[in-house]
Amino acid sequence: MEKEKLYKLKNEASKLKPIINIGKNGITDSLIEELKKQIKANRLVKVKMLKTSSDGDDPKTAAQKLAELTNTTLIEVRGSTAVLYK
Repeated sequence: MEKEKLYKLKNEASKLKPIINIGKNGITDSLIEELKKQIKANRLVKVKMLKTSSDGDDPKTAAQKLAELTNTTLIEVRGSTAVLYK
């Protein structure tokens, strides 16, 4: 992805609130389905990974897994929040 577009997406994402929270159940099939719906509706989605998330993955690994499962592009991971784009 070109740098300028990436910068615009990061700027746009900074104004968003997380739509999806990943909690103690981790990344489930129902979470993936809901995330796909949100991405289809909004194209740019912010996901918050709570510290109680059971996957045991660090946020970057979990975000990459989410991007693969939803066929999206991982824009950035900041702390425990990831931004996905399609």
